[in-house]
Amino acid sequence: MMPNPEMTPPVNNNKKRNVKEWFQHKWANDPLFSILIALIIMVILQTLTLGFDYDSIGQWFQAWTNNWINILRNNAGVGIVALGMTFVIMTGGIDLSVGSTLVITGAFAMYLLDTGASGILGEIGITGTPAIFLTILLVLAFGYLLGALIGVSITKGLVPPFIATLGAMMIFRSVTQHFTQGYNTTVPTEFLQIASFKLGNLMIMPIIYWAVIAAILYYVSKRTTFGRQIIAVGSNERAARLSGVNVNKVKLRVYALMGLLVSIAAIIQVSRIGSMDFSNAGRGMEMDAIAAAVVGGTHMLGGRGFVLGTVYGMLIIAVMNNLLNLFGVPPFLREAFKGFIVIVAVLLQRKSESS
Repeated sequence: MMPNPEMTPPVNNNKKRNVKEWFQHKWANDPLFSILIALIIMVILQTLTLGFDYDSIGQWFQAWTNNWINILRNNAGVGIVALGMTFVIMTGGIDLSVGSTLVITGAFAMYLLDTGASGILGEIGITGTPAIFLTILLVLAFGYLLGALIGVSITKGLVPPFIATLGAMMIFRSVTQHFTQGYNTTVPTEFLQIASFKLGNLMIMPIIYWAVIAAILYYVSKRTTFGRQIIAVGSNERAARLSGVNVNKVKLRVYALMGLLVSIAAIIQVSRIGSMDFSNAGRGMEMDAIAAAVVGGTHMLGGRGFVLGTVYGMLIIAVMNNLLNLFGVPPFLREAFKGFIVIVAVLLQRKSESS
């Protein structure tokens, strides 16, 4: 008896159509999904570029792991700053001062810790582990205060965020360079262990700090009133104010948090290399942080942002920089690629809104 074709459903075609429709729906409606796909592609390209010319799978895996550890460790500081930038942009603001804040908080840490004649804590008899703990606390408080001052100028002084942070960017770096002319520091060896301490044979402490902070801020954005208020302020500031949200307080806290996160990045950087180039350190950090947030799906006009997306975005940019370096692309052209990615990310955001 011949089978009736009408009684046999096209299972394979239905499955293919369902998978295709599911993928298209996720791509169009879930920003994190599309960002994750882009990251997976970048990881594949990175793996192919690394090559497979090794004597064994173990050697290849070790080389692959070391390459990724280097990428993550080198970008952990910027990744931490990008998380704070996500919150700032979600409120509809911007912070151009993060690179200069990194410099001034890093210089403050070095002045506190310096074992030479210029060391502040050493002059008053505080050395060793107590000096390191006190330095960390003071630097974190200093960064928080700088961020809060920017927040006050925006909320109380009614200075637009672009102008307020642009002014802070110039002030912080200029003041730092003035007071550090000819300054040579000697940072205690114990302080270097903050970033250089090895777990096994791996120097991954900066990566751990980044991961822990990302997890905390993810919880804040998803599970706390503060996180919901940030989204409300960025979505519609007037409506948020009418619904009882203290808009100025939310903005102030966001910029203070930004300063705190930059000071953490400064501590990590100083502890990694034992010094800081006050003229060039942090230059372009604001652009990298903004790029990571935007590529990660954060809306430039506020109201939407993803902590996990920013982590993905930072990884995409980090892998792209590494690939460009491996391909021998001139340093000046690498910024062009980064700018292209940011423009494409914003265009995709606009397209998704209009569809």
